[in-house]
Amino acid sequence: MSTQSNTPFPAPGPKPAQAAFHLMTKPIGSLCNLECSYCFYLEKAHLYPNDRNFRMRPEVLETYIRDYIAAQPGPTVSFAWQGGEPTLLGVAFFREAVTLQQRYADGKTIENAFQTNGTLLDDEWGEFLVANRFLVGISIDGPRHLHDAYRVDRGGAPTFDRVMAGLAVLKKHRVEFNTLTTVHRKNSVQALEVYRFLKKIGSGYIQFIPIVERPAPAATAASGLWLAPPPDHEEAEALDHHVTPWSVRPADFGNFLIQIFDEWVQHDVGKVFVQQFDAALANWTGQPSGICVFNENCGRGLALEHNGDVYSCDHYVYPHYRLGNLLNTSLVEMVDSPSQTQFGRAKSATLPRYCRECPVRFACHGECPKHRFISTPDGEPGLNYLCAGYKKFFLHIEPAMNTMAALLGNSMAPAAIMTLPRAQWMPSRSNSWPRRPSHQP
Repeated sequence: MSTQSNTPFPAPGPKPAQAAFHLMTKPIGSLCNLECSYCFYLEKAHLYPNDRNFRMRPEVLETYIRDYIAAQPGPTVSFAWQGGEPTLLGVAFFREAVTLQQRYADGKTIENAFQTNGTLLDDEWGEFLVANRFLVGISIDGPRHLHDAYRVDRGGAPTFDRVMAGLAVLKKHRVEFNTLTTVHRKNSVQALEVYRFLKKIGSGYIQFIPIVERPAPAATAASGLWLAPPPDHEEAEALDHHVTPWSVRPADFGNFLIQIFDEWVQHDVGKVFVQQFDAALANWTGQPSGICVFNENCGRGLALEHNGDVYSCDHYVYPHYRLGNLLNTSLVEMVDSPSQTQFGRAKSATLPRYCRECPVRFACHGECPKHRFISTPDGEPGLNYLCAGYKKFFLHIEPAMNTMAALLGNSMAPAAIMTLPRAQWMPSRSNSWPRRPSHQP
């Protein structure tokens, strides 16, 4: 005999996204205690002229954490807190964030990454960060004379000593950290000095971010946004190709990566992890690169502003790329929307013929569309400003990448390359393109 329960079935939970995605969270918007010359995000305050307090409100924070966890299809959820400068919010804000993460975790593993300029870190921060296993990224551009070239406070004073004091706090409390180094006009010609400095201060995981910005047209600058927005492919022929004085030159960026790679591949494989080198090896072996700029398509790395606005990408925080606000639109709906899907697929769809036919495309995929504002040798618009530098870099590392890929294929660690005769993986002196790995289509 069957019985009928009076207990209603639980309502199904919210549907997760079609695939994993990532939000770069700006809980204090663009507000910062520094005023780095090259910072592209400081100007975003002008998008919110009526906001007096850029602190993320409690209802936005809770909605974000609840919905972001529910939207992830996998068992691990990674939060990324950035700015502006997130430490301006104080430790109490992030204590509340962790409490909410625990409340809504629903059995999932929660991870937190925290990008900071380091100048406001103290013992309270150190104790909190280590207790809650935050991975901290420290923004530092090299030794004092290179770091202080552009990374200054609002009074124009240097910040190197304050950053190093913050780093000392992290070391004292044994907080896991890595470093983010922007590559600009001045430090790009001091590659080994930068790399050796980063190793000296204990960075085992290094990110290099090229600085490429263009001045905005006068009409745009009048609104307070004085840096040019990402190029519109349909209007590319009319783009101004002039970059800011601190933007890295393409050849310098290529040489920067080459010089560091040559030292790394002889001494540091398996000990120091450089994001570009890891991504290259992944692409060489047919694996996901792990970096959006070197993936065939993008669209799964979005940005969340302090008030709940969601944008297509951290570098596309402009009204045209606003997808909605998470207080009134489902996060999954925005992430999987047709407009965001089209945004992601446009990365490969808008590549000029010069790129589509390039034998090194498998490693580069045209890098970030934000940088595609110059023309190809045959005059087609949409070529990446950094193309020449990347081309030289990938050509140079081909023999070593082939060797490390072969080591992996034989169940050996890539670090074994350091025990092999250098002649086996020395760059060819020929000017030929890198050969496409056999597994690539």
